[in-house]
Order: sequence, then C-alpha cells, then structure tokens
Amino acid sequence: MVEKIQKTDAEWQVLLSPQQYAVLRQAGTERPFTGKYVHTKDKGTFHCAACGQALFTSDTKFDSGSGWPSFWDVIEQGHVELHKDTKFGMVRTEVVCSRCGSHLGHVFEDGPADKTGLRYCINSLSLDLKTESDE
Repeated sequence: MVEKIQKTDAEWQVLLSPQQYAVLRQAGTERPFTGKYVHTKDKGTFHCAACGQALFTSDTKFDSGSGWPSFWDVIEQGHVELHKDTKFGMVRTEVVCSRCGSHLGHVFEDGPADKTGLRYCINSLSLDLKTESDE
C-alpha cells in the first residue's frame, strides 16, 4: 500500500511552478508537442513531479503521435489511480498519482496491441525523469 501525502493548496503552490500547479493540482493540460518529455528517448524512470513516486519506465514509453509522452504500462500497479472524467462533454479515464492525488493525464485503450493495448497519455509537467546515471 502506498503511503499518502497530503498538503494544502498553499503548500503545493510553493512547491510547484505555476504551470505544474495548473496541471498537477487543477487537472489542466499542456499543449500537445510542447512538453520536455514528448520526444525524449533517455533511459530511466519517470516520477511524479509533485511527490517523487515512481510511475513509468522508459522501457514502456512509445511514440503515439499524440503530442504527449505515452506509456503502455505503469511501473507498478497501485502507483496510479484511475477515475472517470466527464469534463468537456467527453468520457475519459483520468490518471492520478496514488501517493499525492496529482493529475497526471488520461489513459486510453488505443495503445500497442502487442503490449497492454493501453496508452497512458501523460503531461510532461507531471513528470520528473531520473535517468539511469541519476539513479
């Protein structure tokens, strides 16, 4: 079981950049093809930018053409939670960090068929890549 982190909005605003706060804490999104991890091929582990929990590995990252970093699986079950999202007249599945509740992105069922069939479409602002040389 993942230990939960709880902070006030004021505490999150001090810890995160305004752009990160808008995405992670207010369920915003960055414009497609603008995030720093869209095209990265660096090897390592992607962590939650808010709390540091490991979320995805570079081994599951793929180029979906969507404009956001995409992964076909999480690093460990229980590190993300999925919630029904009906904002903007759409029905989607929101992906949040299970440790701090931060919005990461959405998951869709149009990922690589030879893997899980899932596409975790994640905002770069929600992620912090620790490369193999960092770890």
